[in-house]
Amino acid sequence: MTAAGLRRFLEPQKPDVARCEMCAEPTGTEHGHVVNVESRALLCTCRSCYLLFTHEAGAQRRYRSVPERHLYDPAFRLSQATWDELQIPVRTAFFFRNSTLDQTVALYPSPAGATESLLPLDTWERVLADNPAMADARPDVEALLVDRRPEGGFACHLVPIDACYELVGLVRLHWKGFDGGQEAWKAIEDFFTGLRRRSDLVPPGGDDRG
Repeated sequence: MTAAGLRRFLEPQKPDVARCEMCAEPTGTEHGHVVNVESRALLCTCRSCYLLFTHEAGAQRRYRSVPERHLYDPAFRLSQATWDELQIPVRTAFFFRNSTLDQTVALYPSPAGATESLLPLDTWERVLADNPAMADARPDVEALLVDRRPEGGFACHLVPIDACYELVGLVRLHWKGFDGGQEAWKAIEDFFTGLRRRSDLVPPGGDDRG
């Protein structure tokens, strides 16, 4: 996603100028997003266009609506050794199934935007097997957002894909110097605090498919 695309998550559009990127009708300040599966572009859409691509029958179409499901699994299982096997060089990454490539891809926020990382597929399959409640993220439109916590352990959220790009935009906007700076890390912590507040908890040993 381009820098211009990321800015849409950080710069609120005025209701009188915000337009659906599919039909050009006004969207209002609260609107949904539709993914172009081939290009990974996120489109701001009016409610009517959003609803056109919500049904599973449209799963093979070029466009898919981004759902609103948020889950948090406080019992998410991931060891430091497994994280090292995934070859993620930073503390936070998101993983989603790319239906065009027919494989899971990993990306992480960076000052340059979303950076893709090579993913050992067998290792990721082990992660999903250890966490079945989080294994049903919908291709292209939902992701597992994993954060290695400063106090130890890992936090995992199942989120709409646009939430991941909101985080990417925050990092790009606030990061300064080599270590990011206090402002960037506060923005990241505030993002995850807000995410936990609006997420449904996966019960211990449970499977919430939403």
